[in-house]
Amino acid sequence: MKKYKYRKRFTYRGKMYCVYADTQMELGQKYAERLRALEEGTEIKGGSTLIKVWAVKCIEAYKIGQKENTRKNYMRRVKHCILDEIGNMTVADITPMELQLVLNLQQGKSKTQINEVYQALRFIFKHAVENHLRADDPTLYLQKPAGTHHGRRALTATERKAVLDVAVKDRRYYFYLLMLLCGCRPSEAAECQGRDISTDRGCYMLHIRGTKTANADRYVPIPDYFAALIKKTGPFEYIACTRDGGKIKNHDRLWHSFKRQLNIYLGCKMYRNQLIPPYPLAPDLVPYCFRHEYCSDLARKGIDIRTAQKLMGHSDIKMTANIYTHVDRDDILEAGKILNGSHSEVATQP
Repeated sequence: MKKYKYRKRFTYRGKMYCVYADTQMELGQKYAERLRALEEGTEIKGGSTLIKVWAVKCIEAYKIGQKENTRKNYMRRVKHCILDEIGNMTVADITPMELQLVLNLQQGKSKTQINEVYQALRFIFKHAVENHLRADDPTLYLQKPAGTHHGRRALTATERKAVLDVAVKDRRYYFYLLMLLCGCRPSEAAECQGRDISTDRGCYMLHIRGTKTANADRYVPIPDYFAALIKKTGPFEYIACTRDGGKIKNHDRLWHSFKRQLNIYLGCKMYRNQLIPPYPLAPDLVPYCFRHEYCSDLARKGIDIRTAQKLMGHSDIKMTANIYTHVDRDDILEAGKILNGSHSEVATQP
């Protein structure tokens, strides 16, 4: 700890305070600033508090409406993207530039992730100011780096057949069938267990215990051919599970494995067990396309949009409508082809 040449002790409202400095002039300035802060109620109470300590306390105190899974995911993002980088620095000493560099590490990631990290930083330091852990908010002028937008699209007929044929051969890949055939989000698919399967008037139903929105906890019908595969799952056995029966946790590793099997199914050449480019599977196919396909299926089959909203677990019907609109455009283009064909037939008649 640094040793200062001068020290001044003073009492304010019955409590002892002390300021330190290298010169008499600096000591006088620090004394005046400290006294003014005490009078204005802006005294910094915990300048040496570590960011990793404050972040946890802050989340526990203010994120009281979060459900357990949401809290775990939020804490995981904060730890990985923020605390691993600056957790051992103090709340009072961190600078706006250092926070900007932390945010810049997310460049090239999805816009959703960048925004989540940005909002977490704002949350942590806004409450730090409110609790007088520092005098100013260093996140006020943070700039979000460029991100990517992963488009969601429906599957082609070839992709759909490949997914259905490959996924049924491995219990791990039921993860993607839960998304494609029941509309689960990835986090929801990982949690589905045998106890969530029931029947209602001859129809198999899946209880999706979602937490993302108020509508996320829902029941959806299970197609008969998928129900036949999973109906004997034990009550506390995961529907999609690892080879030792455990919960699917590493989604990236699972997707890498599934993509490999899809490419092999689609005829990708191999050498010494390695895939040889070009890969038959389109690079823009991502797991969330399966959930998009589920919603597209609902639209194609004439399911009312409000029913679709419930089945998807959307909090806002606009999210459902966006997918329905995409399908409608396809239908309009198909209608245009049919009409063009009709006009051609009329033009060629004698």
